[in-house]
Amino acid sequence: MALMTGEQYIESIRRLNMQVYLFGKKIDSPVDDPILRPSLNSVRMTYDLAQLPEYQDLMTARSGLTGERVNRFTHIHQSTEDLVKKVKMQRLLGQQTAACFQRCVGMDAFNAVYSTTYETDGKYGTHYHENFKKFATYVQEHDLTVDGAMTDPKGDRSKAPHAQADPDLFLHVAERRPDGIVVRGAKAHQTGALNSHEIIVMPTISMGPEDKDYAVSFAVPADAEGIYMIIGRQSCDTRKLEGGELDVGNSEFGGVEALVIFDNVFVPNERIFLNGETEFAGMLVERFAGYHRQSYGGCKVGVGDVLIGAAAVAADYNGCAKASHIKDKLIEMTHLNETLYCCGIACSAEGHPTASGNYIIDLLLANVCKQNVTRFPYEIVRLAEDIAGGLMVTAPSEADFRDPRLGPVIDKYLRAVPGVRTEDRLRILRLIENLCLGTAAVGYRTESMHGAGSPQAQRIMIARQGNLEMKKALAKKLAHIQA
Repeated sequence: MALMTGEQYIESIRRLNMQVYLFGKKIDSPVDDPILRPSLNSVRMTYDLAQLPEYQDLMTARSGLTGERVNRFTHIHQSTEDLVKKVKMQRLLGQQTAACFQRCVGMDAFNAVYSTTYETDGKYGTHYHENFKKFATYVQEHDLTVDGAMTDPKGDRSKAPHAQADPDLFLHVAERRPDGIVVRGAKAHQTGALNSHEIIVMPTISMGPEDKDYAVSFAVPADAEGIYMIIGRQSCDTRKLEGGELDVGNSEFGGVEALVIFDNVFVPNERIFLNGETEFAGMLVERFAGYHRQSYGGCKVGVGDVLIGAAAVAADYNGCAKASHIKDKLIEMTHLNETLYCCGIACSAEGHPTASGNYIIDLLLANVCKQNVTRFPYEIVRLAEDIAGGLMVTAPSEADFRDPRLGPVIDKYLRAVPGVRTEDRLRILRLIENLCLGTAAVGYRTESMHGAGSPQAQRIMIARQGNLEMKKALAKKLAHIQA
C-alpha cells in the first residue's frame, strides 16, 4: 500500500470504533468534535508533508524490513543519519503545527521494542522479535499511526507494582491463556492515543521477579474490545466551542492526551513482545526514554521557532522592536532554542548500532538534551510573555470585538502601530497565549517538564551514564596520583 494522504488518514480514523469520553459524555464522532479535531489535524500534517517531494528525504525512509519507502514515523533507524533526520523532521513539524503532532511516542516505542525483543529472544529463546517485525511490517505497509503507551498511574510511588493496594494501578497480565493473555490496568497521559490506529504498551519502570505479571509489552488496535479513553482537560479548551477562531490562538492545530483504560483486553500470542521477563523491562524503559528524550530536541525546538517569531511580531506591532532590551531578549530566546537543537543533533550523531542492528542515540547526551528541555522552554516562555505585554491575557473576547457597539471602541483603544490592524495585533497575542498558557502549552511548556520522564529521571540516567570513575582516573593521572 502507498503512503496515505492526510485525507485518507482522517477517513481511516473515522472508521475506527473507539470509545472516547469527554466532559462526562461519550463522543460518538471524535473526528468531528471541535475540541478534538485540531489534534487530528496535527497528525494529518505528518501525512501531508510526506506527500511533498521537497520533504520526502526528511518525512520518509527506505524500510529495512520491506525495502519500500515508508513514513519515517514507522521506520526502524538504520544509521546515525536516520537519527539526525528524525530530529530535523520533528523540528519541521513543530514549525508547521506549533503543537504536538503525536507520532513520536510510537516511533520511539518501535525502535526500543525492536532492539529489546532481539536481546530477550537471545537469552530466553522466545519469538518476540519475530512477532514485532511482523507487526512493524504491517504498520509500515498500511502507513498506520501508533501510540506508544508507557506511563502507568503508579499509585503509591514508594511501592513496587506487585505491592500496590490495587493491582490495576500498573497495567498487568490478569490471565494467561493458550492463545494469548488478558491484560487489565491503565496508561496515563497518552499523547495521541485518540488519533492512533494501534497502541504499543510497554512497562513503565524497572522490575523485580515479584513483578512478573507487570513486565509486559504488546500491541493492540486502538478500538480493541475493552479499551476506552477519557480525554484530559486543557486550559482554554472550551474556547473551541465558541464558534470563532481569534480567541483560540492556534485554531487549526493542537494536541490531546487521554487516560486509556484496559478493561480485560485480550492480546493474541503473535502480538506479545514481552511477557514476564522482568530483567528486560528496565532495558525497554531506558531505551524508549532515551529515544523520546532525543525527540524533544526537535519537536520543542520547532514550536520554539514559532513562539520566537510570534514574540518578534508582537514587538513589531507594539512599536518596540528597535529597543535594545527587546533585541537582547529575542537573541536569548534564539540561543536557548538552538542549544536544545544542538543537543538533539549531538545525541543522534553520536548514536551507535544495537545488537539487533538498529541504531540508538547516545543515552547520556539524550538525557542532557531532555534535562535542558525541562528548563529552557520555561525561560523562552517567560521572555515571550515579557515582550508580548499584559494585553496577552487581558484582551477582550472575540465576541466583544465583533460586537457592533463594542468593536469600534476596542479597535480604537487597542490599536498601536499605524498600519497594523488591531485584529492582527490581537491574533498574534492570542497565539502567544496559546503557546505559553493555553492548549498548546500542554505540548510545549508543561510537557517540557514531565514528558519523557521527570527531570529527576534524567538526572539519574546522567549519573549512571556519566562515567565518573573514568573522569576521576583522568584527574589522578594528570596529578600524578597512584591509583
